[in-house]
Amino acid sequence: MEILKENGWKLARINSSHHIFSKEDRRPVSVPLHGKKDLGDFGKEILSQAGIKIKRK
Repeated sequence: MEILKENGWKLARINSSHHIFSKEDRRPVSVPLHGKKDLGDFGKEILSQAGIKIKRK
């Protein structure tokens, strides 16, 4: 979630175990929170929806 905030996304609301982030002129992005589980490939999809590209090392 920090990477979303660093890229201008703001927490708009919390719906049960999902945090909904918004940014002007973009569709909202939903981030599921289920304990400390790693989002894995699903996390990559969330970043893709947010238009955030990660540089691979």
